[in-house]
Amino acid sequence: MIHHDSHAALYREPMGPAAAGSEIVIRLKSDTAKKVVLRTWMGDDVFWPMKKHGDMWSATVKVPETTGLLWYDFTVTGKDGKSVYYGAPDDGLGGEGRVYAEGLHSWQLTVFSKTYHTPAFMHGATMYQIFPDRFLKAPTESVDTRTNRKYQSWDEDLMIKPDPACLDNCVNNFYGGTLNGIREKLPYLHDLGVEILYLNPIFEAYSNHRYDTGDYTKIDPLLGTNEEFQALCEEAGKLGMHIMLDGVFSHTGEDSIYFNDYNHYPEKGAYQSKESRYYDWYTFEHYPDKYRCWWGFKNLPEVRKDNREYQHFMFNDENGIVPSWIRSGACGWRLDVADELSMDFLRKLRHAVKKEKRDAVVLGEVWEDASSKIAYGEMRCYCTGDTLDSVMNYPLRTAILDFMTGKTDADALVRLIRHQAEVYPVPFLYSLMNLMGSHDRTRALNALIGKEGEGMTKAEQRAMRMTPAEYALATRRYRSSLDILCALPGCPTVYYGDEAGMTGTADPFCRRPYPWGKEDTALQDYVRAKLNHRKHSHVLRYGKCEVSVVDKDTLRIRRYFDGTDAFGHKAAPHTEEIFTISR
Repeated sequence: MIHHDSHAALYREPMGPAAAGSEIVIRLKSDTAKKVVLRTWMGDDVFWPMKKHGDMWSATVKVPETTGLLWYDFTVTGKDGKSVYYGAPDDGLGGEGRVYAEGLHSWQLTVFSKTYHTPAFMHGATMYQIFPDRFLKAPTESVDTRTNRKYQSWDEDLMIKPDPACLDNCVNNFYGGTLNGIREKLPYLHDLGVEILYLNPIFEAYSNHRYDTGDYTKIDPLLGTNEEFQALCEEAGKLGMHIMLDGVFSHTGEDSIYFNDYNHYPEKGAYQSKESRYYDWYTFEHYPDKYRCWWGFKNLPEVRKDNREYQHFMFNDENGIVPSWIRSGACGWRLDVADELSMDFLRKLRHAVKKEKRDAVVLGEVWEDASSKIAYGEMRCYCTGDTLDSVMNYPLRTAILDFMTGKTDADALVRLIRHQAEVYPVPFLYSLMNLMGSHDRTRALNALIGKEGEGMTKAEQRAMRMTPAEYALATRRYRSSLDILCALPGCPTVYYGDEAGMTGTADPFCRRPYPWGKEDTALQDYVRAKLNHRKHSHVLRYGKCEVSVVDKDTLRIRRYFDGTDAFGHKAAPHTEEIFTISR
């Protein structure tokens, strides 16, 4: 018998990631071994002979001073003199190991900086994501002078019209949501229990989603003014709420002051002249009509993130984009396609953010495991303390959806939750943006009953509606999903309108206008009660966490203090909340 389980405290002490330079005890159980050697590696192999204590073998390992990923596995020699290799399961989620004849997999140990610090206001906070054009229309002092915009009434359904500029559905149709509209609804959001508002891009742009930035220094006139943004932040601050911005730094719009393909801006852009001060921001393969662009979309010319002028424009202390908007009231940045930004760029961005405000946040869009993401041929660990504070937790979303829709059972969901606790340091884990819906995914209610519109035309997706029975099932599953989000470490997040019962397939139908006056008030009340309970429960925000399987349809989550909280701070002993959640 050979056994090691990286998810159990008996076998790895302390559990989870380790601070650089610290010590951990690794154990393996075997009643048939004559000798056990632990191998660790972070580049070079280091071998640790293990000591025997009954049927338990142990070694005290000095963790490297270098941050990154430390890997380990075992060579076990039996009493018959034969050796076997014992390693981690091959799904990359840690836990109980197995014997390998060849192709050994190793366990991962994340080594993070001893000074790793994430903003205290993020730890366990409740979040709410807003697509600004679709939340609420209210008067603004700004003047919109663009002529290429189409305006729709709030109760009109989305247009279906191919847009050759982005190879997708029409993106220049606007409902007219404003920053003042968000500001008007701050009391509603505060009553809902929200602490952090994450806004999709709000800078001047051609499209309604505004991921094609036209001018980083200016709020889109259709949304409001720079002064109205500051007023929004100030009003939110009075209610104890924070405003997080969306940073789109991997590309700009072609219709921008920087590229200026359509000559809408007075200054010469890179497309117009090689003499433009922005020319070296971009990579032209054949000037001016062939250039590197984001995922092949011609309307999104890719920026050279290693360009010194671009980095100065973004990060300089005086008027750099990144620190300036924090100075204007933002609590930090959610970074679009963070894994398409180099690690060097992310480190400089983090430095600029923290220099402006130590407790400003840097949250990344990373769809996979953020501790061992492979991007552009290199493995990147975003949770060692030098790049991101945390990420959007899409793996958890997938695991919950699969569990709720019967694709997997409670064992698979619990395994993913334990894995994240194993590889994410506490400051990172307790700042995760735990979500079910977002602006580029099918609405949560649709996803929870498998009505995602795959294989359907845009017209068919727009016409799709749920039967009463389907809606009842979807909302029941959403309640259970929210129960899980509110019980786990991290930031339970609601996408605007999910609490009101909004439905829809993926973009653009996950971006319909908020149904003011037509909300599902019962669902709204449930979400309000859950978020407010979470908001005011110290044990749910900072408590340690245990997850277990009750049966294939049910998991149990226990949050507790045992004299200290998850951060090692003193806390009332014997405090706990236990949740038994079924699909």
